[in-house]
Amino acid sequence: MMIRSNQCEMEENKKIIIALKKAQTHLGHVIKMVDDGEYCVDVMQQNLAVMGLLRSANDTLMKRHLGSCFMHAMRGTNEERKEQMIEEIVKLNKMAK
Repeated sequence: MMIRSNQCEMEENKKIIIALKKAQTHLGHVIKMVDDGEYCVDVMQQNLAVMGLLRSANDTLMKRHLGSCFMHAMRGTNEERKEQMIEEIVKLNKMAK
């Protein structure tokens, strides 16, 4: 069984928090761009950058979940829990589209 070190989790948390904080700051700039009436394409490009940062944070969270909670459940014998974990991933996948 894969055991995750606290160091690894702390590094992942840092990556996630940095991406989220960058997205938060960048979103403030996007809002200001809209308020200032800047060119739509420029605003959309910056908005896509925010979405990329959020996607990056989400991808890291998903990878961590799959490598820990999900993997642990799949190796277990509780079939109800396995089905629940699969449904959670399916639901998240639908939301991401």
